[in-house]
Amino acid sequence: MRVLYIHQHFSTPKGSGGTRSYEFAKRLIQAGHQVTMVCGRHQMGHTGGDSPFSKGSRAFQVDDIDVIEIDIPYSNHDSFLQRIQKFLAFSYRVCRLALTRDYDLIFATTTPLTVGIPCILAKWFRRKPFIFEVRDLWPELPKAMGVIKNPVILWLMGVLEKRSYKAADALIGLSPGIVEGVKRIVPHKSVAMIPNGCDEIFSEAAHKIPLPGFHPNDFIAVFTGAHGMANGLDAVLDAAVELKKMDQPHIKLLLIGDGKLKPELEQRAQEQGLDSCVFWAPISKLKLTALLQSVDVGLMILKNIPAFYYGTSPNKFFDYIAAGLPVLNNYPGWLAGMITESGCGLAVKPDDPAAFASALIELSEHPERLAEMRVNARKLTQQFDRKVLAAKFLEFIEGAYENTPLL
Repeated sequence: MRVLYIHQHFSTPKGSGGTRSYEFAKRLIQAGHQVTMVCGRHQMGHTGGDSPFSKGSRAFQVDDIDVIEIDIPYSNHDSFLQRIQKFLAFSYRVCRLALTRDYDLIFATTTPLTVGIPCILAKWFRRKPFIFEVRDLWPELPKAMGVIKNPVILWLMGVLEKRSYKAADALIGLSPGIVEGVKRIVPHKSVAMIPNGCDEIFSEAAHKIPLPGFHPNDFIAVFTGAHGMANGLDAVLDAAVELKKMDQPHIKLLLIGDGKLKPELEQRAQEQGLDSCVFWAPISKLKLTALLQSVDVGLMILKNIPAFYYGTSPNKFFDYIAAGLPVLNNYPGWLAGMITESGCGLAVKPDDPAAFASALIELSEHPERLAEMRVNARKLTQQFDRKVLAAKFLEFIEGAYENTPLL
């Protein structure tokens, strides 16, 4: 089977983005299938290509994955209008490939939702089997966040969402809420829940490393990921204010990543004298493995929006538990329930900086409890082993392809 795999933000482990598509593409190849990955350029990604672009794209191979990288750069600092323009430009370029290239099945993963456009056209005009992977519910999430308020844009996104789901022969959702949202629109379709998973590279990194700028006795809580509106990282700085009031200078809050709001967060920390907050640039997955072994707690932070509670599947959570790192979570939902039930960390109420700070103090004062949480985190990892999930992905893809009528 020849698979045309569309992921605008594709990255190998040498980048600092998610590697789900990289791992799943490799699993397809191991099973004897051929994969052509179509992607764009991402500020935090690493596609593996180093040849010059020719006529706006370049083709190469990375770990047996055939890659077509389109020269459309994307940054977390882009404005909303810039993002929309780049999403549409990428979709236009992919449409040409989807309508002319030889392949047996087209697979697309969001975000953005616009990757559904070339797949719809491939389905309509070439009768190609189409599988759609939904990582976020659009337009529900941006509407809930207040990022998009224009009713015309929301309507157009709603139309594209429905058309994509209805054109797909089968779908994949990354969380219970996403699967539920998809099934509301296409209740008769096959929809599998395959969440993000835990990579071996995190469990293999067994040695701690000294972290520059930190004292050996510091208690370090880390956040890894985007610094955007959805992440609600002011909650971390609010907790830092409480920790300062409580005279807990040894508790440090390390924020690793980039995003549109990072300069504002850094400025606020400086203005308020929040010395416990330390900001680092993004680092690759490979370097992150050793770092996660060298800190004490992983932070799961999101803005308090009900649509997030069951509608997200953050990579960072699975990275944390794969590294045996206890997790402190500040919003309700399926991950909070899992953290509480498994005993791999603590979940506090949203918008409660005092409770957030108190939880950090409690963890710092009870190393024996922290050690128990580390054990529980590694146990939980078994449920989200990337190899197991990749095997489920492969079985679902092959089954959907075999059951698609030849038109």
